[in-house]
Amino acid sequence: MSFLKNSELHEGGIIRESGNAHDYQTGDWRTFVPEFVEENCIHCMFCWIYCPDSAIEIDTSGDKPIMKGIILEHCKGCGICALECPPAKKGKSALVMVREEK
Repeated sequence: MSFLKNSELHEGGIIRESGNAHDYQTGDWRTFVPEFVEENCIHCMFCWIYCPDSAIEIDTSGDKPIMKGIILEHCKGCGICALECPPAKKGKSALVMVREEK
């Protein structure tokens, strides 16, 4: 059995290359997934701000950003987006966590 020496180990918690979240598909182990209910969305972008995985798809071609959906290849199912989504239209949120059927 071969062991690494301390000098050969990478220091933990260091991001060696910034802006690389889209290079990794991390959404294959989740149990729950956010369901986007477009008619309830007020495009506040809280989901995009709080998502730790760059899984919120947005359209920036207009005057203000528009939430378009979830990029499931990056979504880990943590539920932060649904938690931060305000129940704005008729008291209903645009993001609701549902059990993923595989």
